[in-house]
Amino acid sequence: MSKKNISQEKIIQSFITSAFEKSPGATSLADIAESLEIKKASLYNHFENRDAMYDATVYHCKKEIEAVRFLPEKSLEQIPNGKTTPSTFFKKLLTRFFEMYENEPLFQMYVFVRTEQYFNIDALNIVETENNNIISDIKDILTSFVKAEKIQKKTDKELKDLATAIAGIIIQQRDFYVATKKETVRQNPDCGVGSLFALPTDMTALNQTVKIVDCILKTL
Repeated sequence: MSKKNISQEKIIQSFITSAFEKSPGATSLADIAESLEIKKASLYNHFENRDAMYDATVYHCKKEIEAVRFLPEKSLEQIPNGKTTPSTFFKKLLTRFFEMYENEPLFQMYVFVRTEQYFNIDALNIVETENNNIISDIKDILTSFVKAEKIQKKTDKELKDLATAIAGIIIQQRDFYVATKKETVRQNPDCGVGSLFALPTDMTALNQTVKIVDCILKTL
């Protein structure tokens, strides 16, 4: 592969893929160069050193993960004067949210960031921002259902506390889902990371999340 075909984005993706297979700490410049079929020295045409490559990878993950929201744009428009119920609305959102992690780039980036949150403050900030965004989205959903008189009226604090509790369940189950999926990949080394979609999908975590959230919603 010629130098002109190598970009920072390709190097970053190679770093993420190798980090998924080996762990970020165990990923070397030699691993990345080998996967790109270039000489290790060629990497220095794009990054000053491994630390610069690592920082760029974290930033890339930050941008991609921030673009993924639990609540899609304009979804709240379905609630006022509509027939949708809180249970139906959340089940649809939860199914979409979990299925997004069947997408390899997001799946690998999420594993990368969640692993690095214990060693890198920027990765930790990505995780905390995502968690807060989920809480904010759920609070907006609950507020819309209150306004539509489909759940009992609650104070802003009550809505925030309820949103935090529901988000905690979703995040915990989503993390379990991702961890289970990663282990499935590891137990099927012949499939390769690039064959993630060919692996069976375990919806246990999703079904459990829908059930728990539905139980909470029925109390409102």
